Parts: sequence; C-alpha cells; structure tokens
Amino acid sequence: MTGATDGLGRALSAELARDGATVLVHGRDARRISDTVAEIGGKVRAYQADLADLAQVRALADQVLANEPRLDVLVNNAGIGSDVPGGGARQESADGYELRFAVNYLAGFALTERLLPLLESSAPSRIVNVSSLGQQAIDFGDVMLTRGYGGIRAYCQSKLAQILYTFDLAERLDGTGVTVNALHPATYMPTKMVHAPISTVAEGVEATMHLIAGDDVGTGAFYDGLRLARPDAQAADPKARRELRDLSRHLTGTAR
Repeated sequence: MTGATDGLGRALSAELARDGATVLVHGRDARRISDTVAEIGGKVRAYQADLADLAQVRALADQVLANEPRLDVLVNNAGIGSDVPGGGARQESADGYELRFAVNYLAGFALTERLLPLLESSAPSRIVNVSSLGQQAIDFGDVMLTRGYGGIRAYCQSKLAQILYTFDLAERLDGTGVTVNALHPATYMPTKMVHAPISTVAEGVEATMHLIAGDDVGTGAFYDGLRLARPDAQAADPKARRELRDLSRHLTGTAR
C-alpha cells in the first residue's frame, strides 16, 4: 500500500489488517510510518521511500523483492494534489521531472514494473491504481508542462496517465492471473490534499476494497466508486498508450 500513512491509504491499511491480511505499509516520513504501524497493529511491515526520487522507488521495490515471498495485491495509492505541495507552482522531482507526473504516475509505473515478477509468481494477484475523475489528455509534445504550467492540469494529466497504464498493462498481463484496474475512489475525501470534502474516506475504502478483494472484478477497467465508468477518450487510444509506455520506460530506465 503506497501512501499508507494518511487518508485513504491509512484507512485501507487498517481495514485490511483487521481482516487478517499482512499489510506492507509504505510512507515517506519515518515518524508517520511508525505512528501508522502502531495504530493499525496486526501483521504489518513498514517500508520507507520518497516517491519523488526514482532511485528510492527502485530501492523500495528491491527491498520488497528481497523480503517478501509473495505479493497478492499492489495498491498504488500515493499521490499529491494540484496545489499541495508548492501552492500550485511548477516543481520538479529529484530526477528533474514535473513533480505531479513523477509522483502520481512515474513512481507507480516504476514500482509496478519492478514488482511484476513477484506479482506473477503470486498469481492470482491484483494491481489497483488509485486515480481520479479529474483527467486531462496527455500532451506528448510537452509532458513536463514547461509551457503554461497549471497545477490542476498537471494533476489531471498524471491521473489519466495512470489509467492509460492500467489498460496497457492489463493487455500485457492477459492470461497471467494478474489483474489490473484503476478507480476514482470517491470525490474530495477529507485528506491533506482536499480543502472542502464532499465524500467520506469510508466511501473510498469501500470502493477500493471492492477492487482489492471483490469476487466480481475483471481486469483492464476504470471504476467511479463501485461503478464501471468511461475515462477520458485518450485512454482508449492504442497509439497514446504505446507512446506513454515507451516514454515511461525511457524516463524510468525500465526495460521489459
């Protein structure tokens, strides 16, 4: 569970631990990780990494590969909003990439790709990408938004990238026993990214738990809460998915 020390990730981790699952709690801050583990109890193991640094993402994956005999579910939940941090100003990751694209999308791409052998050997297994209804088409001519930057655009582009990756990876993993789905868990849950909540965290937990453990879940789909939904049209474009895959492999140094 990436981003397990706050909001949806923390609530999901607690729910899974109560259900008897072994939960791998990821966070960026050691104190918050410790507090989360103490609060959750049960069978929990902690992992620390800053997802704005791809070297740390790779190290995180390698630690999981070294320490865990199996991985039944990977939930790519960690993310940052349109104006926190930075107040809406354009920022870059440790690798020099636009920060929201780096944290919300590239980190999950790199982590997932590195963990695929473990997920495949653990099949049936699942990958769940926590995305959003906030989506805007990726501008492949300026993915890093160096011209006319806006925090909302950056956030929405990164969230659509997750969905393109979800559809592309589901096709790649067809027949392996590994399913891949994405969802908008709920609208404006009360987390540190949200100023005016509309939904509850409990609604987001219910929707995400459905993809984690539901009996009626297939693969290669996008959900709005508990309902199947249709994302931005670019997600259905094979050329865009292929272009994003090639770009992502180049930016993260991933080959498969």
